[in-house]
Amino acid sequence: MTLKDLAEMLGLSPTTVSRALNGFPEVAETTRRRVEAAALAHGYRPNSQARRLATGRAMAIGHVIPLSRQNEMLNPIFGDFIAGASAVYATAGYDMVLITVADADQSRAYRALRAQGNVDGVIVQGPRAQDSRIALLSDLGLPFVVHGRASGVDLPYAHVDVNSARAFERATRFLIDLGHRRIALVNGLEEMDFALRRRRGFERALGERGLAPDPHLMLSGEMTEAQGHAAAHRLLARHDPPTAFLTSSLLSAMGVRRALWDLGLKMGRDVSILTHDDELGYFRNGAEEPIFTATRASVRAAGRRCAEILLAQIAEPGAPPVTELMEAVLVVGASTGPAPGARP
Repeated sequence: MTLKDLAEMLGLSPTTVSRALNGFPEVAETTRRRVEAAALAHGYRPNSQARRLATGRAMAIGHVIPLSRQNEMLNPIFGDFIAGASAVYATAGYDMVLITVADADQSRAYRALRAQGNVDGVIVQGPRAQDSRIALLSDLGLPFVVHGRASGVDLPYAHVDVNSARAFERATRFLIDLGHRRIALVNGLEEMDFALRRRRGFERALGERGLAPDPHLMLSGEMTEAQGHAAAHRLLARHDPPTAFLTSSLLSAMGVRRALWDLGLKMGRDVSILTHDDELGYFRNGAEEPIFTATRASVRAAGRRCAEILLAQIAEPGAPPVTELMEAVLVVGASTGPAPGARP
């Protein structure tokens, strides 16, 4: 199918279809989504070689992955983000370039991408507080969008993030309302900005209800099944164990559940589990009914929006940076119940 065929099928001009696929802001949102859906359904993909010659662009988007975080590429969260972003790239005729570099060489990698013109823009993932990559990319003039936010950065920059603090405030209040007073937080690495925000939301909700955060019940690390399993065993062995766990990922929650099985405890009756980020394409939280109570936010949707915002930024370089904050939805599953001994 050619661009002309697609335009005729939709009853639009080839120019409108081309602008819609390239993220031009003057195209109405409903029209752009209609064109993208039709292009995807009929397998239309613009000729990248021709578009490079016509536009002078590389027609590629870069993702720089530090070597210390290569394991993220095996994480279903990363996979869902890339699935959302790559669908937008493909529809618009862009290629995706994944680059792995040593942590110390990230600045050099971004400078090389800019100097060589290998990509038209980049998506920054896993921002830390006061992340230096934002100032660097702003100075280089390389279009970029951050998946997340970086506390302590005053520069304006485009980003898409989930309101992690509010999600964890709501989750903590939910557990407190069930009578839980000793709640464990199994968080992500707290050098990452999202984990810091989640911890703040957790502590703020406790404080609002007159409960002092217990540092012995707050652990952080890579969000894996093994992390959740080890954390739960460690905390449940205490003389004053928690009656509920709040975890930063579905993988960690599964590890906590396995620890409960090891100890002969029943999830939702003896110990409650509430998790975050359960809406993953290939790693579902139950088939029809959710297994875990969760604060749900679509990582795939975030990947899609990051890509859409970046392509629009490439098409219109002078536009102000777009920022979006997604709200998580609380979904009640079978993993939570009243604290043992608490009045329903």
